[in-house]
Amino acid sequence: MTRLLTRLLTGIIPFIALQSVAYAQTEVYLCVDANGRKEYKNTGATKGCSKVELQGITVVPAPVLPPSAKKSQGKSASSPADFPKVDDYTQKSRDSDRKQILQDELKAEQKKLNDLKKDYNNGEPERLGSERNYAKYQERTAGMKDDISRTEKNIEALQRELNNLK
Repeated sequence: MTRLLTRLLTGIIPFIALQSVAYAQTEVYLCVDANGRKEYKNTGATKGCSKVELQGITVVPAPVLPPSAKKSQGKSASSPADFPKVDDYTQKSRDSDRKQILQDELKAEQKKLNDLKKDYNNGEPERLGSERNYAKYQERTAGMKDDISRTEKNIEALQRELNNLK
């Protein structure tokens, strides 16, 4: 029974969807109720509805590609002939600079993590004078824990980037 129902629905639903699209393009009515609320409908049988004149839909076909372009579409795209090239020395210099920047960021994040862990004190940071209310202390502790987690994720991401370099 469920197979029959599934087959029936998979055949009928696309048909209904196509029919509703075609019908929706034919007529649209603007209906205003007693409270002045506007509603758009596809039938104008209720009181206060008037047909809305819509402009036709413009369909622009895709441009026709020359046969040589059709063949190259399946292949990986290569750079155009006039695309600027970078010599090996310049590229190696840029790669070196990028690696140095990532290493500097990694050191800064590791220093930040050490400081955060030191302040966090294994989940028992020192209470501040303004934290007489225990809820404020817990809120600050939770924020510190979130900061530690975020910094650890940053360190992992930086290490992945460094590992992906040539």
